[in-house]
Amino acid sequence: MLTLHTAATGPAVLVEGRLVAAFGGYEDLSAAHPGARVRRWPGEIVPGRVRDGARALLEDTFHPDAYLPERPDHRGESVRRGIHALLGEGVTAVVDDLTDPAVRAAVDRSGLVRVAAGHRPALVVGGRADLAVIDDDGACVATVLAGRLVHRRR
Repeated sequence: MLTLHTAATGPAVLVEGRLVAAFGGYEDLSAAHPGARVRRWPGEIVPGRVRDGARALLEDTFHPDAYLPERPDHRGESVRRGIHALLGEGVTAVVDDLTDPAVRAAVDRSGLVRVAAGHRPALVVGGRADLAVIDDDGACVATVLAGRLVHRRR
C-alpha cells in the first residue's frame, strides 16, 4: 500500500509498505501515484529521533498505571508504557545499552530499532520508513515505524 505523507514544510514522503519509495513535491507525487493514501500533517517530516538513555527510562523507571492494582506482570506493562512515551516523542530508534532481555524483546516487538551510540538516522529511498512529524514548537505530531503509523497526537 502506498501512503503519501505531506507536511506544511519540506518535501513529501511516499511510503510503500515498510520502505521509503520517493521524496518530492506533493503535487508531483500525488499526480504520479493517484491511488496513494494521503496523510497531511502540520510541521515538518524528519527522520525519526534516536533516544539515548532509553535504558534508564525502560529498565530503571517504573511507569505505574494509577487505574490498575499492582500485579506480578506490572513490569512488562511499565515497559510498554515507557515505549509508548518514546513513540509519542517521535523516537524510532534507541541506543542499544539495554541489559534486560525482556526489555530488549519488548523494544524489538515494538518496531523500535536498536542502534549504536552516535547513530544518526536518515530517510533514503529504499530505506526503512522511520519518520516523525514535528510541529513548529518541536512537539511530535506523528511517528511512523517501518511505514506504520504508531503515534498520532490528537
